[in-house]
Amino acid sequence: MAHQINVERRSEAGKGASRRLRHDSKIPAIVYGGGLDPVMIQIDHEAIWLAQQNEWFYSSILDLSLGGDVQKVLLRDMQRHPARPRVLHLDFQRVMADQAIRASVPLHFVNGATSPAGKTSGVLIMHELNEVEVSCLPGNLPEHIVVDLADLKIGDVLHLSNIHLPAGVEIPALKLGPDHDVAVVVARHSRHAEESDAAPVAPAAEVPATKAKAPEKK
Repeated sequence: MAHQINVERRSEAGKGASRRLRHDSKIPAIVYGGGLDPVMIQIDHEAIWLAQQNEWFYSSILDLSLGGDVQKVLLRDMQRHPARPRVLHLDFQRVMADQAIRASVPLHFVNGATSPAGKTSGVLIMHELNEVEVSCLPGNLPEHIVVDLADLKIGDVLHLSNIHLPAGVEIPALKLGPDHDVAVVVARHSRHAEESDAAPVAPAAEVPATKAKAPEKK
């Protein structure tokens, strides 16, 4: 699905110019890469504020439309105000259809509640990762990757190598050796359940009550 964002070219740079743009509800931004010169642009803040609330804004190929000239880009950096609901700056990188890119893609976990582990009382299904970096051509970049937990059992650990990837997509970390095949999902007993299943402690030996003091002889 294509996601188009309308932008305008900006000619002024510097902190003063950026402050004026933000005062006018615009966001200063830059688009670079793809064998072309970097271009300074500006974007309507409200449009970006709405877009950045969606998962696709961070992991999908975006169509930047500059007066009808559409360029394929990925969001590479977004600066937010530390205290106010404001986006301060955006960096976009152009992508080429025939050149592989790297991007972080969110993981969507399904069927965990109906898995053998999910239906067992006292078992926690821990998501160790919520996104993964992939490498692929821009046209193959998925908005998300589904991780099916239907067969997950107590004690199971799913690693990066267990993720079913779409065609044309790979995980670069797996080429670095088995140490990089990290856990994605772990199913284990909760601490409370482990304590409940522990062997019961033997009751302490009963201590006899102290004998009453004998009356003194007169």
